[in-house]
Amino acid sequence: MDDKASLWPRAGASEKIDFTNRVGKSMSTLSPNLDSGYFMRCLEEVANIGDTKDLTMSDMVRTCVSLQGSRSGNSE
Repeated sequence: MDDKASLWPRAGASEKIDFTNRVGKSMSTLSPNLDSGYFMRCLEEVANIGDTKDLTMSDMVRTCVSLQGSRSGNSE
């Protein structure tokens, strides 16, 4: 979680799957929408749209959780 987010785009598929599976399992207790598939899509988007050099993976996960919260809040 303390790895730099800038490493995400260069990570191998198996590393990404392993990471998103672990995050999805722990976060799905907060919301069933926070599964590994969601985190894979979200982390790919976050890593590819902005400057991530100062972010950690933990920062990106928090961003994804926040985005999901704002999406579910908008649909009510």
